[in-house]
Amino acid sequence: MSFKPENKETGEAKVGVYICHCGGNISDHVDVDRLAENVKDLPGVTVTHTNMFMCSDPGQELIQEDIKNGKINRVVVASCAPSLHELTFRGAIKRAAMNPYLYEHANIREQVSWVHDGEKATAKATGLVSAAISKSKHLQALEPIRVDAANHATVIGGGVAGLRAALDLARRGIDVALVEKSPFLGGQTSNLNSLYPTGEKVADLIKGLAQAAVKDPRISVYTCAEVIKSEGYVGNFKVTVKVRPPQSPADLAGLDLLAAQNAAPGDFVPFAGYFPAEVPQNPEELSVESGVIVFATGFQTYQPHEGEYGFGLHPEVITLPELIRHMAEHPSHGTTLNINGKKINRVALIHCVGSRLIPGIHEPDADGMLNEYCSRTCCSATLQTACEIKERYPDTHVFEYYRDIRTYGRGQEEYYERASENNVIFFRFEVDSPPVVEAGEGSKHALKIKVADTLTFGEEIEAEIDLVVLAVGMESNRIGDLVEMMKLPTGVDRFLQEVHPKLRPVELANTGILLAGTCQAPMDIGEACSAAQAASVKASSLLSRGYVELDPFVAEVNLDRCSGSGKCVEACPVDEAIVLADMEIEGQPAKRAQVNPALCTGCGICVAVCPDNAVDINGWTLRQYEEMVDAMVAA
Repeated sequence: MSFKPENKETGEAKVGVYICHCGGNISDHVDVDRLAENVKDLPGVTVTHTNMFMCSDPGQELIQEDIKNGKINRVVVASCAPSLHELTFRGAIKRAAMNPYLYEHANIREQVSWVHDGEKATAKATGLVSAAISKSKHLQALEPIRVDAANHATVIGGGVAGLRAALDLARRGIDVALVEKSPFLGGQTSNLNSLYPTGEKVADLIKGLAQAAVKDPRISVYTCAEVIKSEGYVGNFKVTVKVRPPQSPADLAGLDLLAAQNAAPGDFVPFAGYFPAEVPQNPEELSVESGVIVFATGFQTYQPHEGEYGFGLHPEVITLPELIRHMAEHPSHGTTLNINGKKINRVALIHCVGSRLIPGIHEPDADGMLNEYCSRTCCSATLQTACEIKERYPDTHVFEYYRDIRTYGRGQEEYYERASENNVIFFRFEVDSPPVVEAGEGSKHALKIKVADTLTFGEEIEAEIDLVVLAVGMESNRIGDLVEMMKLPTGVDRFLQEVHPKLRPVELANTGILLAGTCQAPMDIGEACSAAQAASVKASSLLSRGYVELDPFVAEVNLDRCSGSGKCVEACPVDEAIVLADMEIEGQPAKRAQVNPALCTGCGICVAVCPDNAVDINGWTLRQYEEMVDAMVAA
């Protein structure tokens, strides 16, 4: 690992200020011409320009020409959020042979034009740009942190997304350790029979992916395995994996299915998955060194509460996965659906069970959480099942109860049309007036459902039902141990949280840890595979050179001031990012703070707690902050 924070300021500052109209997003509210006039005579400013779109090629070329002509050696761009285009402008500056860290960004869209107008907006923009100019004069010509990177990836999770990610990584020349806690590969997709809208058999999909992964010489597959420890940083992760005999009820049930079918390694077991190898007989730990880690830990289905739509109170209330499994295991056709020896003449399917929940209306789970998000796949799966029932058992009456029908993806809206053509009857309800499921006392049907149907302007409709099917949503897998161990960011929905949904859609804030599939959010198999491929592309871009370059905005300790109090170590949220190291000071042994730049996130907590004022953040020093404050006050 190498890091060269060249702490010299590069000569007399000649600042170029470039103000963006943002196609009217800024200039409709900020007087950009007056803004340019307000700052053009500030100390150090040598060039001032406005442009309709600074991020465009002509806008970038404007900056590059001024650099090449020697007019400027600092760049300030006033435009939209730095998360969108800071890297764009750094890249442009670098192509003009100037240090890309001699650049400062002023956000006058989100912080000004989107919240202010007129004189107030122009005045605030003047203050922000003045502060950026003042800071820019004290920027350092930093160099990126260079970290050696192992050409290896650890993929956690052996479902469809994990398999897809492992195969794509291997095809890019990266060695892979695929870690799956179950004895089977395939994940939750193994609990399906076929895929919509293609009709592809799940067995064919999973078996094809799993066999390719097992046979690939670059992929080491570990089943019955869990990650129990993770150390290091991007390029140099050290992961401890524990392999042990299966213990969970779900794994043991899958092995019972395996035995019942006389299956062997290399076989696909319906509703369990692909069985790649014999289960281990004794626990074993192994260490894996990786350049990146890919999370493909998947999801779990929502478990209805006792009494929710009659679940647990009536045996005739089941979940959609249970019905799908029954229909797959009993493929015979007839005129009427038959379950456990009972003829099912009337089926009700209820949407949004465990999804789109609202505080004060729905009951939280044991952790006090509500799934307020849409699970995205439930509507299409429910409609597909309704169509299959009607087409296989034409005398069966099918009713769907829904708040809204959301069919994401090409070819899925047709399910609604197909269901209508198959005479599926739809009832729509308001969230605060859900269907009520009761015992069908005095009737030949086991249950009855009452609903205030908004399609008939709130008329209360009662239907006699033989079977109620709950379309349960997706929940994040319970991976709290990994989240805590690696300090992973999660959203309010408990799924892993990407840095930015558009700009960095498969990256966690923890550099080198990537996302694949439904560990990130509810999505269908196509989306999950696309995310897995995106993660493999990002991994390849990180590892392809044999090293990783990181931004140098990390803590730096002034050893002349540091007393070794250890306050910074106590406060640091990242293990080992800053430590008290043994060293010699003036011929005497001493302990002083020492930063690992590859682990440091530049959060600045250490700066705030240091009693000696001995810590600064490169690119955001205390002196730079002071200059910014003074400039804003003066503006």
